[in-house]
Amino acid sequence: MKRRFPVGAEYSKYSTSFRVWAPDRKKIVLFFDDESKSSFKMNKESGGYFSLEVEDVKVGKWYYFQLDNEEKLYPDPASRYQPEGINGPSEVINPHFSWTDAQWEGLDLPGQIIYEIHIGTFTQEGTFKAASERLKYLAELGITLIEIMPINEFPGSFGWGYEGIYFYAPYHLYGSPSDVKAFINSAHQLGIGVILDVVYNHFGPEGSNFSKFSKDYFNPDKITEWGEALNFEHPSSKEYFVANARYWIEEFHFDGLRVDATPWIFCSTKPHVLFEITRTVKEIKPKRKRIIIGESETQDVTLLQSHQKNGYEFDGLWNDDFHHTACVRLKGRREAYYTDYLGSPQEFISSLKYGFLYQGQYYAWQKKNRGKFDLSLPYSSIIIFLESHDQIANSADGKRLYQLCDYGNFKALSCLMLLGPNTPMLFQGQEYGSTAPFYYFADHDDHLNDLIQKGRREFLSQFPSMANKEAHRNLQKPSDPLAFTRSKLDFSEKDKNVEHYAMYKDLINLRKTDDVFSAMDSILIDGAVLSADAFLIRYFGNEYNDRLLIVNFGSDLNFNPAPEPLIVAGEGLQWEIIWSSESFIYGGVGTPPINNPYWKIPGHSAIVLKAVQERNK
Repeated sequence: MKRRFPVGAEYSKYSTSFRVWAPDRKKIVLFFDDESKSSFKMNKESGGYFSLEVEDVKVGKWYYFQLDNEEKLYPDPASRYQPEGINGPSEVINPHFSWTDAQWEGLDLPGQIIYEIHIGTFTQEGTFKAASERLKYLAELGITLIEIMPINEFPGSFGWGYEGIYFYAPYHLYGSPSDVKAFINSAHQLGIGVILDVVYNHFGPEGSNFSKFSKDYFNPDKITEWGEALNFEHPSSKEYFVANARYWIEEFHFDGLRVDATPWIFCSTKPHVLFEITRTVKEIKPKRKRIIIGESETQDVTLLQSHQKNGYEFDGLWNDDFHHTACVRLKGRREAYYTDYLGSPQEFISSLKYGFLYQGQYYAWQKKNRGKFDLSLPYSSIIIFLESHDQIANSADGKRLYQLCDYGNFKALSCLMLLGPNTPMLFQGQEYGSTAPFYYFADHDDHLNDLIQKGRREFLSQFPSMANKEAHRNLQKPSDPLAFTRSKLDFSEKDKNVEHYAMYKDLINLRKTDDVFSAMDSILIDGAVLSADAFLIRYFGNEYNDRLLIVNFGSDLNFNPAPEPLIVAGEGLQWEIIWSSESFIYGGVGTPPINNPYWKIPGHSAIVLKAVQERNK
């Protein structure tokens, strides 16, 4: 039979093809884990591959590999499913699924509202089937793109997914491969795209048997913060990961990928593996659009640049700068990696206009320059957020941001995030003010659990407020099952926090339906500082159809005199309020007239105005 992917078990009605890369081995035997305990010696190919085609293999058949004459049996490095976890057998999967998304055209990044979820905590059940039941809710909220935290098979009964082992196998406790496909199929029917967070920089610390098949899966000259680096210098190892990217898109109909921790993906061969991934993903049914998003702690815009400029042609990058300056403004703390931010009006204006705040300047916290210069990035290529899985968990108690700051200013920044020109991202439950924390949780053996607990204490000790015994005593232990179960969402809270939910839903609707806010990438914006706490953003629409967003983090501001031309509606025009964070329906105290005749801007608020024909002269 003709294979679709270079490695793994591929099922057909008449036979199943098994293929594995194990150049360090002389002989490999395929063992079936059933009553027959039958075994078959595999055929050795060139390049270190072993393969075998076996007739009449039933779907659901469990199997292992024996390497040379070792007594221990190993799962398939390209297993499609591990029904009993990382140490159990691999399972033969029928790839067929009755898709109904033939008319789905995919998505471009401009115009999207991203919603990040962790399958294990998004619902109480923690499965794809349960998550599917929440898709209609997300569609009604206005979400257009779901970003799923990693789902490849990882150790234990709970975890974030970034310590994955079997890159082709969906985590067994989340459901079967068919459950994943059903989720994506249902999302497409509702007009929602789905992208997957993938980890191509390291294997997890427990249960990896890849070195038993080949040491060339690892790069001996590099190391990451999480262990040995993966090897993209060897063509077969590189092929494993590029094919994996294709597998998730082609087999599961994901609409793209979010690539984790790209600075730790080391590749000196040409083309770079990150460009190969981008090119491969976008060549699959090229009429169906795909999205590739990256995480780059170094803020390297090379990922967004064209291949002609030696770039990797990603569509978007997470912007930590926006998050960090927002947190400084809301919480007032400038510790650790928040040190180099002021939370000032100018930082928000610059962030919205140019993306990253650090584009090569000296960064005191890291004692080196940070970022790479590029002022021409499309607005949509910058992903901004107030909450993400990392940033909520990087605290002593995993609390949500709105619980730690002035609520009026939180509403103002929610408005700025959702109506700013960049691509906004929400973290699960943010839209209704979830009180569920989001902890770091991981389930390993006792030795690793102790090391992880120690590592968390050391990591959080970079914050002086958490570098003490009291903070360490109150730190949630990652291996405690309560860290996982307490992080699960309770959607009944939506009905208790109606004002919070109404604010998010209305802002999302305004972004999607307003003539100007719905066309962010095709308009110009500018901004002006009004005071140490206040600023404005001007959106230039067509034919004097402008919008004005005014944010005031301080007390009521009498902007008089008002020597700022961006605040003028235009000849024969006046401003009309179309949204206010101080509306009663959002729990506010009401919005007074702000320009009659002087500018009086209420404190701790955001106000959105539209240019209209002057009525009374």
